[in-house]
Amino acid sequence: MATTVIRNVLHAYDFTPSDRPADPAGEETEYPTLVFIHGWLLSRAYWQPLIDLLKQDYACLAYDLRGFGESAAKTQGDRYPDQGYTLQDYGTDLQHLLDTLNLKNVWLVGHSLGGSIALWGAAICPERVRGIICINAGGGIYLKEDFEKFRNAGQNLVKNRWPFLKHLPLLDLFFARLMVHRPLSRQWGKQRIHDFLQADATAALGALLETTTEQEVHYLPQLVAQLGQPVYFLAGQQDPVMELKYVRHLASFHPSFGCMGNNVREIDHCGHLAMVEQVVSVEENIRKILNQYHP
Repeated sequence: MATTVIRNVLHAYDFTPSDRPADPAGEETEYPTLVFIHGWLLSRAYWQPLIDLLKQDYACLAYDLRGFGESAAKTQGDRYPDQGYTLQDYGTDLQHLLDTLNLKNVWLVGHSLGGSIALWGAAICPERVRGIICINAGGGIYLKEDFEKFRNAGQNLVKNRWPFLKHLPLLDLFFARLMVHRPLSRQWGKQRIHDFLQADATAALGALLETTTEQEVHYLPQLVAQLGQPVYFLAGQQDPVMELKYVRHLASFHPSFGCMGNNVREIDHCGHLAMVEQVVSVEENIRKILNQYHP
């Protein structure tokens, strides 16, 4: 793990160099760095199985969003900097991270909330971002009653995170089954409990409430329509959180959608954690997409 201070917050990240051997002909081919952005109440840990497969050819960067994982450290005593938690705010964090690490040729890979942040990051720094792959991400339709239920449920989750939960027997089995098509291993259940309890309350509530406003939701399709980079969506066919129709709706605003949804890839036997549930399928889809632009 490495760390860097971004906008007064210590951010944790892992940079994995590519294992690709040097070209015997001496020609340098500039392959992009893949930057992975996790979702709400998660961390960079869920990308590691995918990185282990992709690092053969691509350098990979996975980081913890501000207030999540190991990026909850404060630089000013106990005061958490009040920087906002909108998609644009987190996109600005990403911009600073790319600047700090001097990454000029990247593809962004974002999961759920991280997918929306990736779209904003691409809009904020188009000179660095070559393309975007959203996993279990979509939206653009604001259903008032549904969003109010979602926000209320999320607030209750964050406000009722008692420390003793990590000691409850078999709770990891519940988390291993949450939002997925088939149960994950208990290892991932324990990881999800850890990240659930670890997240900074201010950031968790801020990200929940500020990224799900009517204004934010309605602007996302406009943002996608304006992006000049390639944008792809990997969707779980059994995703209970981000249903296929919402993935396709957001994807349809990008010119590459065409008449047949050409920028959408469906993954069977897959819920809301595709990068863990179906890591090989996700890897294969990412490689196929990247090979179109970096053969």
